[in-house]
Amino acid sequence: MSTYEYLGLTNDVLARFNEAPLTSTTFATQTSGSYKNTKDSINSAIRHINQVSFEWPFNYVEQLETLVAGTSRYAYQTNAKSVSFDTFRIKRSATFGNETQWLAKMDYEEYIQKHIDDEYNTTNTGIRNLPKRIVRTPNQELVVWPVPDQAYEMVYEYYALPTDLDAYTDVPSIPESFRHIITDGAAYYSYIFRSDYESADRVLQKFNEGIENMRTIYVNRYEYVRDTRVNEGYGYQTTLRTN
Repeated sequence: MSTYEYLGLTNDVLARFNEAPLTSTTFATQTSGSYKNTKDSINSAIRHINQVSFEWPFNYVEQLETLVAGTSRYAYQTNAKSVSFDTFRIKRSATFGNETQWLAKMDYEEYIQKHIDDEYNTTNTGIRNLPKRIVRTPNQELVVWPVPDQAYEMVYEYYALPTDLDAYTDVPSIPESFRHIITDGAAYYSYIFRSDYESADRVLQKFNEGIENMRTIYVNRYEYVRDTRVNEGYGYQTTLRTN
């Protein structure tokens, strides 16, 4: 089997149509006809898979952001699709003498009403401290409060928007064990290009079944759920299993 990269996936699809394979030299020069369509079909299939589920685990990213003393607002990562706001924390630091601090969510309107002056008050250093809250703004910025007094390291996690494959050595974020699903999807688009709609319908069904299998493995999982109700007689909590 060919290597798991853009070139290898393209050649997998070309082989289905008895087309001559590309090489690392010819890959970039094929910019028209069925070869270009096959390369485009690979990216179309990958985009389709990534659009089916909002939260594929292979697109999950742990981000480290170094805060700036006196600065409260920070931009989203440009490839962030969905930010997990329950994962924000300030890392333990021997340099600054702080333990790990989880950042609780604060509503943006509450922040504006109670703490917005902290952004404009540059003379009073007493308002600066180790952040304890994280705020999501309407224009996709992050606000930490209190305003940091040191260059703390903030960690959070998000689902990334994958970028299209471009160079022949590019590798998809989708695990290699599902390469056949990518090639099924690319074959569907290639059949459409060739106006072979009967074959396109057959391979589309296989493509969709493969995606559903991925969803079963990665998305449709049941986890333990904590029951936070307190029994007044005994004061205990229970854990409910949902599967």
